[in-house]
Amino acid sequence: MSRRCELTGKGVQSGNNVSHAHNKTRRRFLPNLQSKSLLSDALGKSVRFRVTTSAMRTVEHHGGLDSYLMNTPNSRLSLEAQRVKRKIARARAASAASA
Repeated sequence: MSRRCELTGKGVQSGNNVSHAHNKTRRRFLPNLQSKSLLSDALGKSVRFRVTTSAMRTVEHHGGLDSYLMNTPNSRLSLEAQRVKRKIARARAASAASA
């Protein structure tokens, strides 16, 4: 399993540890990944993603998982998130057709 957020694409960054003597050694900055169940209004169930804490705040800012996924380009999303996005689009189309 890669260390990458499924919704924002945020991954591992690299940099230097710098000592008091100014010696530099390479290090990795890992994203704060959490396994989280996010509720989809269109599907009526929760979907499990491995996301960063900043992505959780971003999803809430956009008004929920459905709104975030529909306004995010597929190039940023993981394959699983793209599948959920297609399911949400189909569910929205079906509810609009029946209404």
